Amino acid sequence: QVFGVIHLAVSLGLILAVDKFLKQAFVAAAIKFPSALFGMFCIFSVLIILDSTVPAAATAFVSFFVPAFMFIQRWLPLFYVPSLVVLPLAVKDIPAASGAKIGLILVGGWLATFCVAGYAAIAVRKAVKTELVEAEPMGKPAPFSLKSLGTSARTCLPFLLAASVLGYMVGSGLPPNVKKVFHPIICCALSADLTAFAFGYFSRSGLEPVLGYYLTKASSNPGAGDILMGFLESVILSFSFSMFKQRKLVKRHAAEIFTSVIISTLFSLYSTAFVGRLVQLEPSLTVSILPRCITVALALSIVSLFDGANSSLTAAVVVLTGLVGANFVQATLDKLSFRDPIARGIATASSAHRLGTAALSAKEPEALPFCAIAYALNAVRQSLLAIVG
Repeated sequence: QVFGVIHLAVSLGLILAVDKFLKQAFVAAAIKFPSALFGMFCIFSVLIILDSTVPAAATAFVSFFVPAFMFIQRWLPLFYVPSLVVLPLAVKDIPAASGAKIGLILVGGWLATFCVAGYAAIAVRKAVKTELVEAEPMGKPAPFSLKSLGTSARTCLPFLLAASVLGYMVGSGLPPNVKKVFHPIICCALSADLTAFAFGYFSRSGLEPVLGYYLTKASSNPGAGDILMGFLESVILSFSFSMFKQRKLVKRHAAEIFTSVIISTLFSLYSTAFVGRLVQLEPSLTVSILPRCITVALALSIVSLFDGANSSLTAAVVVLTGLVGANFVQATLDKLSFRDPIARGIATASSAHRLGTAALSAKEPEALPFCAIAYALNAVRQSLLAIVG
């Protein structure tokens, strides 16, 4: 057990250290491209080179990082909760009518993008006549057990962090039928919000200040949400191991993967703009919700190019899109008869970014590599748009 803890600490520590080094290097070089995506592709490339030259080294490399990968996979949805917990702050100034229009675009857009991505993958596969083969088996984390366990922000941190973790553990232990419509991440967010409400009530500071302490975005004064979100970029780096394990399947189905991702990305952007105009949503709000299908950090960098965009609304819509996907993705995949991990992974990541990926990979780890590829390609295309303006 002691050796296992040390192994986990070293392997996870190395991933976090690489993430921090790359992030600092990209900031120092004024490179706008996401550092974690660059790191993911670098690790994947190194593994491919080792596999073609010294296969034993590639296997040993992957085996060394298995504890870190399994740790990240087990807790992956938890790292996306902070943006959801502070959602009331982001949407409080949005008029009810505009909020209803945004909700319509969000839900309808997610389902439409989901279908386009999944059916595009299947159609391209049939067009190029690629026979589907079984994916490599992927390990699943062990179920949770009860043994798994200055400033205002630091004062709140242990309570809110414990509420987030325990909320996720309780949500993960719910019956499968309940989890189909009540994803563990919702239970996690509600647990944190209720704890924030109770803390604000008994301390007489109110809910809004406590939510502000949950996610301070200040490295010198972190809250519980900042601790959890500190793992986000490491999550992207860890995807490289899943991609490497399914490298043969990725190479075999490259045409459908890349084509369906490009189609779904363009569809998502243009359909959102068109529907926003159709329902006469204010232009500034339409622009704010354009990048609804990509992750928060990249979405914020894109809307910053436009005058009058509401970055808080952008973050809220991205989180809500991911939440809709996380909550209903598996049932929708089954309903639409997307059976293979490629179509399931691409449809999920293209429509619900990392939050949907986290939800699906927790139950279907074999779909994670294709989620990662779709998510990465979407992010790369959006990053290039942001860079070139």
